[in-house]
Amino acid sequence: MKKILFALLLLATTTASLFAQIHDPIQWEHALYDNGDGTFELVHTATLEDKWHIYSQDLDPNDGPIPTSFYFETEGIESDSVAHECTPIFEYDPNFMMDLKFFGGTVNWWQTVAFSAAVPDTLKGFKYFMVCDDSMCLPPDEVPFSVAISDANPASDLPEFCSEDAAHGTEVSAGAPADQNDTKSNGILMLFFLGMGLGFVALLTPCVFPMIPMTVSFFTKQSKTKAQGIRNAGIYGLSIITIYTGLGLLITAVFGVDVMNAISTDPIFNIFLFLLLIIFGVSFLGAFEIQLPQSWGSKMDQKADKGGLIGIFFMAATLAIVSFSCTGPLIGSALAGAATGEYGGPIAVMFGFSLALAIPFSLFAAFPGWLNSLPQSGGWLNSVKVFLGLLEIGFAFKFLSNADLVLQLGLLKRELFIAIWVMISLSIALYMFGAIRFPHDSKTEHLSVGRWGVGAVALTFAIYLLPGVWGAPVKIIAGFPPPAFYSELSGGHGAGSSGATGSTGGHAVHAIYRDYEEALAAGREQNKPVLLDFTGWACVNCRKMEEQVWTDPTVASILTSDVILVSLYVDERTKLDESEFRDETYGGKSFRIRSIGKKWSYMQASRFNTNAQPFYVMVDLDGEQIGGTAGYDPDPQPFIDFLNDGLERFKH
Repeated sequence: MKKILFALLLLATTTASLFAQIHDPIQWEHALYDNGDGTFELVHTATLEDKWHIYSQDLDPNDGPIPTSFYFETEGIESDSVAHECTPIFEYDPNFMMDLKFFGGTVNWWQTVAFSAAVPDTLKGFKYFMVCDDSMCLPPDEVPFSVAISDANPASDLPEFCSEDAAHGTEVSAGAPADQNDTKSNGILMLFFLGMGLGFVALLTPCVFPMIPMTVSFFTKQSKTKAQGIRNAGIYGLSIITIYTGLGLLITAVFGVDVMNAISTDPIFNIFLFLLLIIFGVSFLGAFEIQLPQSWGSKMDQKADKGGLIGIFFMAATLAIVSFSCTGPLIGSALAGAATGEYGGPIAVMFGFSLALAIPFSLFAAFPGWLNSLPQSGGWLNSVKVFLGLLEIGFAFKFLSNADLVLQLGLLKRELFIAIWVMISLSIALYMFGAIRFPHDSKTEHLSVGRWGVGAVALTFAIYLLPGVWGAPVKIIAGFPPPAFYSELSGGHGAGSSGATGSTGGHAVHAIYRDYEEALAAGREQNKPVLLDFTGWACVNCRKMEEQVWTDPTVASILTSDVILVSLYVDERTKLDESEFRDETYGGKSFRIRSIGKKWSYMQASRFNTNAQPFYVMVDLDGEQIGGTAGYDPDPQPFIDFLNDGLERFKH
């Protein structure tokens, strides 16, 4: 029976490559429109398959995906340097772990073309772009275009691609698939829940919690009937929502859509958020208080004494000002999260925050008898504040990590980032156990169940993270720290003679070779097969394989001892020497080989008939494929079977 199963396994791995395919989820069309004054409008139309997307021109070409761009090869052209486009979708992209601008469905770019000399017969050029779905990206591609001038349509036939002309800045994205629109709504919804969660946390701070019985007492005394009390409580809650949501509207109006989109992935802005959250965190620890001018609170309080609807509104404003030392840092954290989401995020997050504040105040004011169920104010409120402060300091380093990754400074690599979070978790545990005290803390006579529980969880988390400082995988927080290849242990992809660095003790494994010929030469020297790892810097599933499968002891042992591992990055942007430039065609796709990544991309497509990553294949000392192929699978066993099959074939 075992022999039959093994034979079936070999058959499956051998025939796997037959089912590999060249993904081509995008089709291009081009049209030309004659303006009648010697200029033309050139329209590029891309139609993508469901769930695939292409990126906007308005992206940093040195960080993240390749932005879409258009180039002319016909001489004598005077053209706008950037084509016009409708407003793109702006969302978190799991492939690049950052917020990006992209389009789905059918999308158009158009640009005005003028000629400095005689109008040629044909307009030629090419597009440079990248397409991705939610799980993988295809290598950057160059597709030529050629449009005959004689085929130009009259300008009157030029369609309107957006709600208004792009110059007016009010265009609406066209052609977004329904599922992407749903994802956009989900992004806003998540920001709403983020704000709501922080709002409920704000209720447990010493600046807000004691205000609940005070507010209830006011409404109880001022309301002559229960119905009037409920009405006033409702107005009070609506006033809170109006004030905080109005702040979100103001932020959106002041900064605008484009600015919020641009700064969300900007390293300087990420450094600013890092410093901001550090300040907020330190203030929560008791070093100082962030307060609005006292005169503001006094003026609001005086106006609140006038009574009526206006008085209730100013009571809500007084709450916002008086509690700012506690709510301000939380609001700042909420807006920091909103800055990396939708441009309408500030409104959504502030609405959620204010709703969480308004509901308890309104309910307790309407039903004062419920106050008896509330715990008494005390030192536990400051404990909540300190706990939040330590968390804010920890999350601040995520923004610093984002900036460090973009700028490639090497200041906050994976080990140091995890070590910081170990210290944050230990600090929370020691504080909860009473071993650390901060200003405004009262002496802990005994540990409550809540403090002991939070401390135990924090200590457990610190112990779990600790091996990660020495390279062990920490799968619970996968994607939160810097990627495994951005570490001191990798040593810039490592060094050694085995073809891979790492150990079999659960540490990260990385290829030391990034060139096929060098790896093949090493294989011949050491008499080992070469494992080709077609990967990408932006490939999230590649990182998951490296962190979840390559760290398996059996896999790590094979990769470090039995094969020469070479990682070929298909999105590597380093330019080739001009002598290596060439144009190739395979599977109906054109390959303009100008970069190292394009060289590996063409090699993968032409030799193995696929362009998806991750993709693994083993070759012998002559560079011929042995065994089957493997792709993304978080279960280590299929990858182990694939490796063992290749090794057995190499030996025989």
